[in-house]
Amino acid sequence: MNGEVRQSANTWDLIFGVPFLIHYISRHMTLNPGDIIATGTPEGIAPVQPGDIMEAWVEGIGTLKNPVVAG
Repeated sequence: MNGEVRQSANTWDLIFGVPFLIHYISRHMTLNPGDIIATGTPEGIAPVQPGDIMEAWVEGIGTLKNPVVAG
């Protein structure tokens, strides 16, 4: 958040593996290229405020960067 690493994890930490998750989810809804499967969060969460910048980096894919806006 705002250039500071708050969370870091690996898919090895998941309770259910990626193939299982894709199989299970695709039985209930269509998955399209570019879809993101949110699986939960490792420790390190913190409150966010409008104007904060959230970045998620995935090895071999790149960085997803989003500003936080008021709801």
